[in-house]
This record gives sequence, C-alpha cells and structure tokens, in this order.
Amino acid sequence: MSIVAISMNILLGVLLIAAMVFGWRLERQLRKLRQGHENFAKAVRDLDAAAARAQTGLATLREATQEAEANLAARIEAANALAEHLDKAVLERPRRAAAPAAPAREDDWLDRPMPPSRERLAPARFEPQTTARSRARIDDDLFEPEAGPGRLRAIPGGRP
Repeated sequence: MSIVAISMNILLGVLLIAAMVFGWRLERQLRKLRQGHENFAKAVRDLDAAAARAQTGLATLREATQEAEANLAARIEAANALAEHLDKAVLERPRRAAAPAAPAREDDWLDRPMPPSRERLAPARFEPQTTARSRARIDDDLFEPEAGPGRLRAIPGGRP
C-alpha cells in the first residue's frame, strides 16, 4: 500500500467519525424537538379543554344572570306596589295635632340608654389595666428623677 492510499483511508476514517458525531448531535436535537412538539400539543389540548369549560361556565352564568334579572324585576315591582300602598296609607291617615316637644339639651343623647339591639354592637369601654412589668435598671436611671440636681448616678456595669 502506498502512502497515498493510507492517507486517503485515514482521511475517510476521520470524515466518517465526524459524520457520526454530527449525526449523533442531530439525533439528540431532533429528539428534543419531538419532545417539545409533544409538550406543545399537550398544552394546546389543555387550552382547548379550558376554553370548552369556560364556554360552559359562561352559558351557566348567562342563565343565572337572566334568572336573577327576572327575580329582581319581580321584587322591584312588588316594592313599588308596596311603596304606593304606603304612600296612600300615609296620605289618607287622620291628621292629629302635634304636641309641642320639650326643648332638647345638647348632651341629652348622652343620658338616654342605648337600645338593646345596639347595645351588643357598642365597643367595650376602655379601662386601662395596670400590670406590674419589670424595667431594666437603666430605665430607672434614665427616667426617674435624680436624688439631687447635677448629681449623676452610676450605671451598673459601667465605669465610675
């Protein structure tokens, strides 16, 4: 075998190895692409199912809205009829002479008892609670008056 034949065989071997490496990389990329395509198809199916559920929900919501609208219209008509009846009753009642009311003081509302229905809604009165709490000795030194003017007491643990 001549040197040309050997070099050609070596060159063909290198090219074959390079083609195998490129083919292997291409196969890996194609596998990723197929997997991405499958994930995309699954996402489209999920989106389609969600859209179908949304359409069903909208149809149900439309039905409920129409039912509520009819119910509300019936209640408004009943309320209007009751309001007309009340207006007639107020206009047709006999007039009574109003007794003069006693002049009200400004703080009269404070003396009146609270209606029982409102009593449970009233907030509890604020009563300060005194509890013994421990303070640090430094608080005593800082916030309590001194024994004499111009005289400082030493802080425990500090330099005299």
